[in-house]
Amino acid sequence: MTGKIQWRETRSPSLPRLSLHHEVAGRIGSLIAQGSIKPGTVLPNEAALGTEFGVSRTALREAIKVLSAKGLVEVRRKTGTRVRPNAEWSMLDPEVLSWLFSGNGAPAGMPDLLEVRKVVEPAAARMAAHRATSDDLAETRGAYLDMERATGDLTASIESDLRFHLAVLEATHNIFMKPFGALILAALRSSFRLTNSNSDLYKKSLLRHRAVMEAIESKDGDHAEGAMLAILKQTSKDIATQTRVVAGGRATSRSHKRSKNGSD
Repeated sequence: MTGKIQWRETRSPSLPRLSLHHEVAGRIGSLIAQGSIKPGTVLPNEAALGTEFGVSRTALREAIKVLSAKGLVEVRRKTGTRVRPNAEWSMLDPEVLSWLFSGNGAPAGMPDLLEVRKVVEPAAARMAAHRATSDDLAETRGAYLDMERATGDLTASIESDLRFHLAVLEATHNIFMKPFGALILAALRSSFRLTNSNSDLYKKSLLRHRAVMEAIESKDGDHAEGAMLAILKQTSKDIATQTRVVAGGRATSRSHKRSKNGSD
């Protein structure tokens, strides 16, 4: 098993340094959450994993404690550390969500995320249409204008898109809505990274976001709810489109590598 899994990950020097055991927990957690290590798998023993990461057994044990507390693994004296089914993971834990949605492409949890968003966000848009203050309207419009200005800039478009959706949630003045948005932050960024990477799809999405903004400004709850649902339905289609594009690109890359190796 240790020969097939890339346990260590190259870190960007710009990223903040975490404690050693949190770095190890994050790497193993990401491998589990993204499906590289399947439920039911028994992890290598402490000595083998410690060698893979170049850390002490103490640091490794602390990392396993973190994963165990979040429901990703169970530790048994005789059988070792086993990966638990994802139904037993603490899915509302921000770190678990960040591990689940930190990879490229569409994570396995994306359909479930979209289902939750279709339940919450259209209702939130309706509520915002009836409850938004002048400050809320200014924030929503400011976020939308930032989305327009960010066309062609993937990083800026993701952050302004995120700001728009969080602004709608906050405009509900429901005490659980803003924390909900903050909770699924990593998941939303992953979703926007897929859809906003296609400039044509992004430009079309601007029209739908504008429709939500204008409905909220007009205090039209029905229209706001319908416009937000339209965004999310199209998002489902856009993610499917982009996932096929990414998968096709990877297949082409593998084919080129095989051809090159065969000609050497």
